[in-house]
Amino acid sequence: MGTNNKNTVPNSGKFWFALDNAAKIYPAIINENNTAVFRMTAILKKAVKIKPFRKAVLKAEKRFPFFRVQLQEGFFWYYLEHLPQHIPVEPDQRPLCRKFQKGSLLIRILVKENNISLECSHILTDGAGALEFFKTILILYSAECGAEIPAEYRISDKDYQISEEEYEDAYNRYFKAEIPPMVKRSKAFHLPYPLRSRSRFTRHYAMVPLKQIKEMAQFRGVSLTVYLTSVYLYVLQEIYEDLNGFSKYKKQKRLRVQVPLNLRTIFPSKTMRNFSLFVLPEIDLRLGHYSFDEIVKTVYHQMKLETDEKLINKNIARNVGSERKLFIRGIPLFIKSLILRMKYYSLGTSQYSGVLTNLGLVDLPDETAQLIDYFVITPPPPNKMLKINCGVVGFGNILTLSFGNITLSEEFEEKFLRFLRQQEVSVELKTN
Repeated sequence: MGTNNKNTVPNSGKFWFALDNAAKIYPAIINENNTAVFRMTAILKKAVKIKPFRKAVLKAEKRFPFFRVQLQEGFFWYYLEHLPQHIPVEPDQRPLCRKFQKGSLLIRILVKENNISLECSHILTDGAGALEFFKTILILYSAECGAEIPAEYRISDKDYQISEEEYEDAYNRYFKAEIPPMVKRSKAFHLPYPLRSRSRFTRHYAMVPLKQIKEMAQFRGVSLTVYLTSVYLYVLQEIYEDLNGFSKYKKQKRLRVQVPLNLRTIFPSKTMRNFSLFVLPEIDLRLGHYSFDEIVKTVYHQMKLETDEKLINKNIARNVGSERKLFIRGIPLFIKSLILRMKYYSLGTSQYSGVLTNLGLVDLPDETAQLIDYFVITPPPPNKMLKINCGVVGFGNILTLSFGNITLSEEFEEKFLRFLRQQEVSVELKTN
């Protein structure tokens, strides 16, 4: 753990720790619309049995005590402090991905008929960290329903020994001070759609056969993430080209998609806190129209380059290095928050056109997997500049594409799914 953390052994009861590097931006930019809350949902084959499910949650939270924390405000930085409350299990009746209130836990579990959802603030963890917790709940629930589960998921009534690595700030562990930081990128194209005024965030998702869409990617010799990112850019290009002359003149010509990268696949770490960065594949429409195959080739090579360990180190150096500067550390929190809020739009969101996050293939023990039909991942509501995003997750032979939208238009989703159908991929659209 970093040297600025005190009493950070969750087994000992009361504890606190500093926000990890990725989490520091979120308290400054969160509001009722921009909540930084994501959701993962398991759709079961049968209705949830509430009593055994609550037992499973109580056991799971014992295994992950560092998730039972609240956000607290210091003079120089926010921090996370132990909150001796159980993780709430609530009926799923309110809007998706709503903001967590001050003084509450940063994680909630929602149940509706055969749906189990976990909502989590990005202040607490990323998709990979939350997924491990969610999988543990599902596995323990299947055990409560009589399934045999692997030994590593059996939780006794005795104190569970937690490894410090599970709640470390892994960015700090892999920070290298001598590496030069990344260079700022130019502004990117943003979708032209008007925003909804009320009940702003909506979510639609579609299910496609995993085998079919993987064949489309394999045919072009690329990964599923590269393929879907290419579709995203192709659709953005089509929307740009459909604009009238004056609208085209005003819009930026670079199209970029932010693709989160789970750093645990590059740097060894068992952390359950945030440990992800992103790559930004792009096309530049000043160079002319791109065919889909040209986009695939461009995205493939850009993502190969940007996921190189040395370039990832540059990203970490930029993010961690800035917070370590003495003059920044000495700025009071209310001023830091103003600066972070401005940088979020000027140096962050302005540089990309959309987000595609692929949680990957969810792997579960056989007896647990038999209870589940498919999964859905819903990224945090997009901000007023991005407007739309997409979350991807696979399970069994189903890949789910989830589109979060705060606009009055569904053109982007329609074009995206139409393109997949044109590629002979079957698409089943859901609206809940």
